[in-house]
Amino acid sequence: MQPATLAQVQAWLSNSFDAETRQEIERLQKEDLPALEDAFYRNLEFGTGGLRGIMGVGTNRINRYTIGMATQGFANYLRKSFPDKEIRIAIAHDSRNNSRYFAEITAHVMAANGIHVFLFEDLRPTPELSFAIRHLECQGGVVCTASHNPREYNGYKAYWQDGGQLVPPHDKNVIREVEAITSVDDVRWQGGDDRITLVGTTVDEAYIEMVSSLSVYPEVIQRQKDLRIVYTPIHGTGIKLVPAVLRRFGFQEVHVVGAQATPDGNFPTVVYPNPEESEAMRLGLQEAERLQADILLGTDPDADRVGIGVKDDAGRWVLLNGNQTAVLAFNYLIEARKAKGIAGPKDMVVKTIVTTDMIDRIAAAHGVACYNVLTGFKWIAELIREKEGVENYVIGGEESYGLMIGDQLRDKDAVSAVALLCEMAAYERDKGRSLYQKLQDLYLQFGLYREHLVSITKKGMDGQQQIAAMMERFRSNPPQALNGIPVVRLLDYEQRQSRDLLASTTDPIHLPKSNVLQFVLSDGSKVSARPSGTEPKIKFYFSVCTPVVAREHLQAATAALDASIQAMTRDLGL
Repeated sequence: MQPATLAQVQAWLSNSFDAETRQEIERLQKEDLPALEDAFYRNLEFGTGGLRGIMGVGTNRINRYTIGMATQGFANYLRKSFPDKEIRIAIAHDSRNNSRYFAEITAHVMAANGIHVFLFEDLRPTPELSFAIRHLECQGGVVCTASHNPREYNGYKAYWQDGGQLVPPHDKNVIREVEAITSVDDVRWQGGDDRITLVGTTVDEAYIEMVSSLSVYPEVIQRQKDLRIVYTPIHGTGIKLVPAVLRRFGFQEVHVVGAQATPDGNFPTVVYPNPEESEAMRLGLQEAERLQADILLGTDPDADRVGIGVKDDAGRWVLLNGNQTAVLAFNYLIEARKAKGIAGPKDMVVKTIVTTDMIDRIAAAHGVACYNVLTGFKWIAELIREKEGVENYVIGGEESYGLMIGDQLRDKDAVSAVALLCEMAAYERDKGRSLYQKLQDLYLQFGLYREHLVSITKKGMDGQQQIAAMMERFRSNPPQALNGIPVVRLLDYEQRQSRDLLASTTDPIHLPKSNVLQFVLSDGSKVSARPSGTEPKIKFYFSVCTPVVAREHLQAATAALDASIQAMTRDLGL
């Protein structure tokens, strides 16, 4: 064990830490030295989105001490940023093990620093926390969640006064304040509990009313109120609001998957509580089949991601991916607002650079501005703030099953997304067709787009180095061709430049620095490489497209595009 790691271990055996923590360290010293080293070899990084990691003792784990130190740093920055105001902060948590405990620690530390705390009385979806910050006129917010990660994880997401996650300069400034907290003795743990206010149903009602106002065709829902909906919260916070929102919209046939209805941080019915995973949607699919439902929806533990199942022309259930869901949602709001006469000349939509370019084509066809930002809804929130009063934000989204509808909150929201997707299904059924058929129609109009994600996990102390080496190799030696198709352009968001590989010229990229590479092929195909900001993973996003003139050609075109993606994957050695 490195001397610095050993020094960390010894520090945590002092009386500044509770007896239970010291006992667990002593057990690891006797029984599992590799686990002890992994728990202490570094400090868990407070990144631009906050903390996320495995729960347990140690500087590289989520526990009361790492949560407390992060909160003290965030509190210090809030006090410096708003020196002449009563500072208010909203705090929420999801269904994960220890989430309530961590939320209460956060509340007590904030209160001890003279900050007025609005602590949700029980678990709530992350998007409601974003809404509450604005609704309660707070300067910041925290939600204790690890989103869709496995059960052993937890985390801490920090928000600013606009309801969005931290962006420059606040992200780096908060990180500096957190890093300045070098000892648990620097944390104000107690005092000022009279500054903690519990909140609940009044904020729920305001949030539900806001979501209800997003409906474009309430009269269609009244005609199709018997749309049969199956919903699973996957043991998470969605159960708190999703059924209530659907009822408020007017839907009468809402069926919750009973085996996954109870919030449970052990997520006993799934391997990963992530609606991106077909396994997590398995029980929902069974229930939808049994009830002969019209649509299936699933949300992750903190209810910011949504998965959707629809029936194809043969009546078989199909799970749509995040790009397909986004295409349907963006197109619906653009078309519906135009048909209703509520679209404006300054309407805008926003997507991330790794989300399907089909959305750009749809927006262009309707004369709607479409902006591309870095991955993460904090960048969508920042763009809304920049364009406020000049352009009208309608919807934003990303391929990882996230949508944000309207500007009353500033993070992805699966609660409002579920409601909108059900309204879309009702609208299409009112016309005698399905969402699946609508998606096919869009492919015939704008081209068939296929996307695929390859995610490679590199765990352990050397995992980050392996990922960094992989990115450097692709940056310095980009592939000349993939599947026999020349790579003509390299977009390097770390260096903020776009390189024409044939003409050897460069153009600037007008986005913040980010460790992302994109290879653009001569036929318009695109491959993106991006290390995850929250997990020990590197992700490769593939996007290919082709025109299709008739519905009967879609199956063969899909197979051809999938084969092209497989060939590109092999060429990259993945």
